[in-house]
Amino acid sequence: MFVSKYCTVIVSLAAALLMLPGCSSGRKSVPEPKSEADLAGLTLAFPNGSYYQEKYSGREDLTPFVSNAEADGVQAIRQGLADVFVADEVMLTQADMDRLGVKLAFRGEEEFDVAFAIRKDGGELLDQLNRFIETTPVDEIIASWTSGGAPVPEPAYDVPAGAAPLRCATAVNIAPVAYLGDGGEWMGMDPDILRRFAHSLGRPFEMSFQDFGAAIIALQTGQVDIVSACLFITEERKQSVDFSIPYYRCHPGYFIADRTSKSRLGLGERLKMNLVAEQRWKLITDGLLETLKLTLLSILLGTVLGVGVCACRRSRRKWLRSLAGLYGDFINGMPTLVLLLIMFYVVFPGSGLTASLVAVITFALCFAATSGSIFDTSIESVPRGQTEAGLSLGFTPFRTFMGIVLPQALQRGLPLYAGECVSLLKSTSIVGYIAIQDLTRASDFIRSRTFDALIPLLVVTVLYFLLAWLIRRLLNLFLKK
Repeated sequence: MFVSKYCTVIVSLAAALLMLPGCSSGRKSVPEPKSEADLAGLTLAFPNGSYYQEKYSGREDLTPFVSNAEADGVQAIRQGLADVFVADEVMLTQADMDRLGVKLAFRGEEEFDVAFAIRKDGGELLDQLNRFIETTPVDEIIASWTSGGAPVPEPAYDVPAGAAPLRCATAVNIAPVAYLGDGGEWMGMDPDILRRFAHSLGRPFEMSFQDFGAAIIALQTGQVDIVSACLFITEERKQSVDFSIPYYRCHPGYFIADRTSKSRLGLGERLKMNLVAEQRWKLITDGLLETLKLTLLSILLGTVLGVGVCACRRSRRKWLRSLAGLYGDFINGMPTLVLLLIMFYVVFPGSGLTASLVAVITFALCFAATSGSIFDTSIESVPRGQTEAGLSLGFTPFRTFMGIVLPQALQRGLPLYAGECVSLLKSTSIVGYIAIQDLTRASDFIRSRTFDALIPLLVVTVLYFLLAWLIRRLLNLFLKK
């Protein structure tokens, strides 16, 4: 009954949201810009961490709109939140523009060298990459992706089993630069070049998707070897990383919503595009399994640690009680995301621990602080007379606690414990910052490819709701028993 009622509510809400127009705007119509001088007085969207943020954030004659990714910038102009979106011209194909009702207003006059980023101490790898770019038909590879040229066959390379992989990170998931294709294989001009380079060194190729800032930190801490994201070479960036020789030249593209476009996909086409094409439903299922794994392991480890925290809080030794209190204050006073980044990039870099294991340790430490407090409060809420009665009947202190105090403490504390479990589930949505492909990151992948926010986010919302309901339901059944 419960499930039926709430599923009906979810379906009704989803239907109402899907009826919303894909491109609604309450903004006034503005003249179509033809050059950068025409941007004055407009709202300009650009990706966070890009060259365009550095260039336009300080201009007082326009309103900046910083988007987390290219897909969010496109959504901003489609929904009227911004007038113009600027990004590398290669980021939107003509097919994407026709489908989204977007057009190129004008092409920027600037021309930038695009290169791969290497950490400062990667001299030998940098030399090898430069020689590879000089001796490989990179222009033909790029043309095969950007202008429909003939595919360039990859030479036969000998990649020994067990060789160390070449770890690459990309900050974009957009064709034709780099995108996750069928079967989870990275496609596009950047992966094509870097895959050949890895194989030429006799190493397997690995690529992960990370936000630009996180990718640079991962490069500097040795988590990855190369970063690619259609990176412009700038003097400021040279202070932090080394660049390969340029392999491509790019112009800025200034995109606007095409108000005359009649393009609008129906519900069936949008579902097919977001879930069926390129087997994107597998991203959702894989992300769901990763979220479940992180949540369950963190709850189990955090509960064990929470028992230890509770024991310290109830200890007769003052220094243990003080230590437990300090631990709780430290964990509760720090954002979980900040702690996760510290654990991954500062505490455990080079340790050999996977990102998933680091995330489990981090969430378990956070969960231990709150669960230990819940356990302590629940035990304290049981009247002292219950313990005295058990001892007067001849029970040992251990049997008194296990048979009399603990059942009552569980009954009082389990609802709060269930709430913390649900909070932990929702906290796992931040693991994308350390390149873990969880449920939330799966929706980001799909959005960055389809530029459709509603379907991926709606699917993820429903799944999180069902997981939270299931956790509460299971714990309530345990409480009744």
